[in-house]
Amino acid sequence: MPGLDLLATFLEVYRTGSLSAAAERLGVSQPAVTGQLARLEEQLSTRLFVRSRRGAEPTERAVALAAEVGLHVDGLRSALGPRDVEPAVRGLVRIGGAAELMTVRVLPALARLVAQGLQLRTTLGLGDELLAALAAGHLDLVVSSVRPRQDVVVATPLVDEEFLLVGPPALAHTVDPVRLAADPVAALAHLPLVAYAEDLPIVRRYWRSEFGRRPPNTTALVVPDLRAVLAAVAAGAGVSVLPRYLVASALDAGQVVELHHPEAPPLNTLYLAGRRGVPHGPAVAAVRARVTEAAAEWGSL
Repeated sequence: MPGLDLLATFLEVYRTGSLSAAAERLGVSQPAVTGQLARLEEQLSTRLFVRSRRGAEPTERAVALAAEVGLHVDGLRSALGPRDVEPAVRGLVRIGGAAELMTVRVLPALARLVAQGLQLRTTLGLGDELLAALAAGHLDLVVSSVRPRQDVVVATPLVDEEFLLVGPPALAHTVDPVRLAADPVAALAHLPLVAYAEDLPIVRRYWRSEFGRRPPNTTALVVPDLRAVLAAVAAGAGVSVLPRYLVASALDAGQVVELHHPEAPPLNTLYLAGRRGVPHGPAVAAVRARVTEAAAEWGSL
């Protein structure tokens, strides 16, 4: 059974997305973190992270392991460590955001606060719906891909999402690189699309930004979850446009490839929104601070 130190190191890498950031938080050297992570992977006989220049992307096994052991390891560290290292966080915070980003980035970043006593209630959904719930007082904070327009909502830029056009290797081989450079819309037109919604919100934005028009492609599959979109693309159902944070592991593993390489990748700013003029207690302040801190560690998504 893996020891507490190995699991604690694993959780720091998982939450920060970086071996160097985990080493800094733990107060050890990066080689020490690398060695502990290697021992844990050897004990579990599985790979937990895909390393790249962008950091350490968790595998599916790592996501499952973090969910299984996170609260228990944090609780043990709190019980065995100095009592004044991590003060208790009391109160209930209601936070909303897109299912994919909350699952992969935001909730893992907030797990430590939950271990310190914070009560967290999460609502998953679309930006406009969540901002309306925030304005109505049903939520305390929202991580939104939509810039708020309501007067009662105030938002600060949090992090930029970077979008990539990706497809399975088998379909990528059918794209003529010469034609792609000369007429990308025509070169890509035969590829079926996998989309988040019928109106192709993310795909359409990419085509208009990069190619100046809507995609003429056939929409083969629509599923309202970007993780399912990625799974369908990797399985060969078609191509799609997805945020880098979601596809990084699949790219590194060769399950999908980038079909188009723009000089400046399309970006979408995410915002951390709250209600204007509403005094927040220490629990909401702690969540806001932790999400902001984590976003700085992520860099661009």
